[in-house]
Amino acid sequence: MKFLLRPTATILAALCLGVPQLLGADLPTQRTFTNSLGMVFVRIEAGEFMMGNEAELPAELLKAPGQTWVPKRGDYDERPAHKVRLTRPYYLGMVEVTNEQYEQYDRLHVYLRGKNGFSIDNNEAVVFVSWEDAKAFCDWLSAREGLPYRLPTEAEWEYACRAGTTTPFSTGDNLPPVFLKNPGNSWYPAPTASRGRADVVPLHVARTPANPWGLFDLHGNVEEWCLDWYGPYAAGDQTDPSGRSAGDFKVSRGGSHSTPAFYLRSANRQGSLPESRSWFTGFRVALGDWPPAPQLPPAEPALYQQQVRQTIPRAARRSRDPSKPFFKGPLTYVKIPSGAEGPLFAQHNHDPDLAVCPNGDLLAVWYTTHAEPGRELAVAASRLVYGHDEWQPASPFWDAPDRNDHCPVLWSDGKKTLHHFNSLSAAATWGPMAILERTSTDNGATWSRARLIVPDYHLRHQLISSEFRSREGWMLLPCDASTEGHGGSALQISRDGGKSWFDPGGTIAGIHAGVTQLGDGRLLAFGRGDDVGGRMPQSTSEDMGRHWAYTASPWPTIGSGQRLVLLKLREGPLLFASFTDNSQNLASPRGLSFKTADGGEFIGYGLFAALSFDEGRTWPVRKLVTAGATPRQFDGGAWTRGFTMDATHAEPRGYLAATQAPDGVIHLISSALHYQFNQAWIKAAPESPPAAAR
Repeated sequence: MKFLLRPTATILAALCLGVPQLLGADLPTQRTFTNSLGMVFVRIEAGEFMMGNEAELPAELLKAPGQTWVPKRGDYDERPAHKVRLTRPYYLGMVEVTNEQYEQYDRLHVYLRGKNGFSIDNNEAVVFVSWEDAKAFCDWLSAREGLPYRLPTEAEWEYACRAGTTTPFSTGDNLPPVFLKNPGNSWYPAPTASRGRADVVPLHVARTPANPWGLFDLHGNVEEWCLDWYGPYAAGDQTDPSGRSAGDFKVSRGGSHSTPAFYLRSANRQGSLPESRSWFTGFRVALGDWPPAPQLPPAEPALYQQQVRQTIPRAARRSRDPSKPFFKGPLTYVKIPSGAEGPLFAQHNHDPDLAVCPNGDLLAVWYTTHAEPGRELAVAASRLVYGHDEWQPASPFWDAPDRNDHCPVLWSDGKKTLHHFNSLSAAATWGPMAILERTSTDNGATWSRARLIVPDYHLRHQLISSEFRSREGWMLLPCDASTEGHGGSALQISRDGGKSWFDPGGTIAGIHAGVTQLGDGRLLAFGRGDDVGGRMPQSTSEDMGRHWAYTASPWPTIGSGQRLVLLKLREGPLLFASFTDNSQNLASPRGLSFKTADGGEFIGYGLFAALSFDEGRTWPVRKLVTAGATPRQFDGGAWTRGFTMDATHAEPRGYLAATQAPDGVIHLISSALHYQFNQAWIKAAPESPPAAAR
């Protein structure tokens, strides 16, 4: 039977006011019904179930096709498992919304059919729809038919997916192969990392067996937007829950094509920014009254956000005597308990950035994960309170659930605003990514809701911690242009204070480029890979990144696990920091020559800093970044691991980031360690050759 009801005045008023909980109409009562668009709905009766997962997963699931590492008890955000009671029946679409159905609302969506090769036919699941698009479709359908259509809550979705089962899938402990479409962490459409068009799969609905309640495609095909804001589960029994009252992410459920089976489980949670559109995500429509239970408050602030001082200490306003050399460190800033498996991970912490807060504190961010391409990758943070000598333990900073959040960038405008930029993967890997921004005007205690500033998932959007503002007032964000260890870097530029961004189109030689602007307006960059004459490539641009000229730099090449720094200091000179040896040659290092105060020289190895006083034409000062002659053991984390530091041996590799505080101190971090020094220390050569080098 088809229903086409005329909307009442109350319903229309509620839609206009954006108050969906006021929608009221008699629901159908039969087991299934078909609406005016031909959408078939299945009645889901009220009931109870255990939401989430506490149990250890079957060993066979952990070895499913395309699977890399997965936690044995499921993701941390599936806990605590808790009893949920749904007190009212509702209807749920038998299948995901199709192109044909959605385009009766948005006819222009037809131009997105086949983007990246996906979802061409009428009866394929619609993709490239945001949460906002999905909600607008439901509102339109409600006004058209006089029934309270909406997105399902996360609890309603999981209840219907489980269909009375308690196993990882409604099919049991494992998911039959027919449900798995290109399982794995897909790099598509990255030209060299992916399988190309072989990674494109059909998204037709109802081509796999239905679950016990007659619903199709709840394990795979496309992810499905839910009503809720994403946030941690609360302990204890819940009745008719609808998630948190605010957040950055809207929940999506069910997993998709090009995804391992682990992420297709009934309990698994995913999500993204409400405006995100990709070839992984569509939606399914629910029909029912708005959940009556109040939403949970937003999640508690993380450690780095607690008790943040909003005044500026008087000492932070004073400049350190620039004539006196100063060095301190290294301090460990990555502090995560061993064995941690979410939301922080002990296994791999890497790719940092840092900023000086207006109150003098240092804030460092980096990604934390088990494996770099994984969906579990998240962003962590730590704070060094001004005047303290120890960094706080790490705490979660930002994490789109089951999205690879590569490449955090933290930048202070030098006044009152901190900017957090981040690349956001469409799924796993650092292949196609979008770029987002958040801001804080209270020293990182609170942040604005994240927004996509470069919304298209593209290969030139992998951020690099070399951000700066040009003399014209433009904001520049360097990005990797390739997923490989070579292939160059790109730029994203904003000329209107971050409201809009564009890629000028040119490519810097080398990935992970350090970029700055010279006094004459040209851009200068150094990069990793794409070597010129066996040296690190140097790139210059006279037209703000539209074209680049390439030459050999004076610096040795660097490799895996290494990233350079290029920074224009407040006093005018350029600071360059890098490594004496490519990480591939650490077994037989060549080192670099360093001068002593009496005119002698010695060979040093590892991390060094250099200064240029003529806009990068020459680099007359360079110094090994070490804590002195006494041998000391350090753990450099990530790819660095344990090493010995002495007068001639510095940290052998790491991803570097640097900033300069108002007092003139340069703060340089590697993958786990924090160094502090000033320009006078770099200029001060050792009094005599270190004993080990004589």
